[in-house]
Amino acid sequence: MHKIKRVIILGGMLFGIFSSSCRKHLEQLNQNPNGANPATTNPNLVLSTVLTATGQQYVKLGFGDIAGVMQHTQADGWTGNHNEYDWSGSNDWSPYYDILRNNKYVYDRSVTLGYELQQGVCLVMKSMVFGLIADLYGDAPYSQALQGEESGNTHLFPAFDKQQDIYTGVLADLAKANTLLSKAKTAYNSTIDAVDVYYGGEPSNWRKLANSLALRYYMRLSEKSPEVAKAGIEKIAGDPATYPILTTAAEDALMGFAGASGSDSWPSNVNYNADSVNYRVTKMCSSFVKALVSLHDPRIGVWANKVQVFLHVNDNLPTGTDRIADTTVDGEARKVRYLSPDVLAGKGLSESDINQDPNYVGIPPAIVGGPVYNMGPDAAQAAHNPHVSWLNNIYMSASGPLLKARLMTAAEVHFILAEAALKGWAAGDAGTHYNAAIKASLTAWGLAGQYNAYISQAAVSYAGTVEQIITQKWIASWTAATESWFDFRRTGYPALISGPNAKAPVLPIRFYYMLDERNLNPANIKIAEGNLEVTTYSGYGDDATNGHKNSAWSKPWVSQGTGKPW
Repeated sequence: MHKIKRVIILGGMLFGIFSSSCRKHLEQLNQNPNGANPATTNPNLVLSTVLTATGQQYVKLGFGDIAGVMQHTQADGWTGNHNEYDWSGSNDWSPYYDILRNNKYVYDRSVTLGYELQQGVCLVMKSMVFGLIADLYGDAPYSQALQGEESGNTHLFPAFDKQQDIYTGVLADLAKANTLLSKAKTAYNSTIDAVDVYYGGEPSNWRKLANSLALRYYMRLSEKSPEVAKAGIEKIAGDPATYPILTTAAEDALMGFAGASGSDSWPSNVNYNADSVNYRVTKMCSSFVKALVSLHDPRIGVWANKVQVFLHVNDNLPTGTDRIADTTVDGEARKVRYLSPDVLAGKGLSESDINQDPNYVGIPPAIVGGPVYNMGPDAAQAAHNPHVSWLNNIYMSASGPLLKARLMTAAEVHFILAEAALKGWAAGDAGTHYNAAIKASLTAWGLAGQYNAYISQAAVSYAGTVEQIITQKWIASWTAATESWFDFRRTGYPALISGPNAKAPVLPIRFYYMLDERNLNPANIKIAEGNLEVTTYSGYGDDATNGHKNSAWSKPWVSQGTGKPW
């Protein structure tokens, strides 16, 4: 910074030597003919970046490390972040504030131009991203954020707003967005059709998203401020004309991927990754597989591949038998690896240590030796283990009809209303919403025809418990596990158990404040850390060096006093 100031001062001194005509000439030369002038740029040019960057961050979380936390997937190579919550005491929030900075520009520019459609969309995106920051970290810069480039700014080191105040601001902005987005498309003096990668410029869908997000955050408050949550959800659920919401899969807030480069493709694609490492290291987690298999859930076939070679141990096999052969399972040609018990014993294993399911096998959470789990033949990281379930081949692609960032869905909305109704709030019939949620999820994954058979099962049919609702919501959150993480923090469901090699014996519940912020803004960080509640688990792993406060196992306001999730 000091070097920059010296350059500016020196430049100013030299600049004063030139005549006014020369000065004018230099000013003209200093203009970039190919650059965009913020004062005249069409805000749509930046809005597209806001939408795509947000979609990418949602996938990075929900298909990435949070899918590991919520045990949708496990990595069998480079396991630290994904399986073990080894986040090194720092999680970067810069990408979220970068999005918000661009979003603020679009909003301010749209106010100047009188573009109410863009204003409404920006308020939805602001709420989505600031809400996510509060969810992930707790207290965070909000009211003093995004002001670094303003003239006379005094908030270069912004104070942190309390988590509950950010939620209040999010709900206020969503209410304003509902009003701004209430017109017919033809009534606006601007359009966003060409840049809106979520809804193709349709204001009515953005309005539904705004009110659906409000439901999300009212339910987020249900344990801490039940009166506020109840009133908010009942207001929206009781007046669909004023507060329309997402009700069918066709209205889901989704973002597809262009697939033209590594930066705009599905993250596990093999097109732009020569050794396909992102795809190869990601396997199904046993917690998720067991839940899906026990419920005869048809979605497992869309999300996972069957094991390439299943195991079969037989006491009648000759001693030393370890061979692969062709076989048939349910009329399908398959491969089987026959093993005699002595072969297992030679590796220190018994039959109870392996999984002989011929179809789907997941890796247990945070185990040691993931690459060789279930008799995997190669201990090298990210090895080709044919005895566990890999992701479906669609996740090798750069883009595709099911490869979407799922920012909010009708399934989530119906699960929220089912839970609200189960609490006795006026939100409709709990069973009806539960069924609608499952139907919306199956439809979203191309399985609408499987709904009747699935819902008729005793284990799936509505039983009127929070655990069942949240467990089904967890299943439906595949590739979007972040929201399921926050549900776990609020309810304790699904009742997931941390693995033996994890950083702590229970699942984490928040992200660490980033190291740069701790170094540059220590006074405000200290206040924010003081608002976290230290728990029994706050000192695990690297957290002891942070005084136990800034821990992934310290409770932010939304969890304090709730007794959840542990």
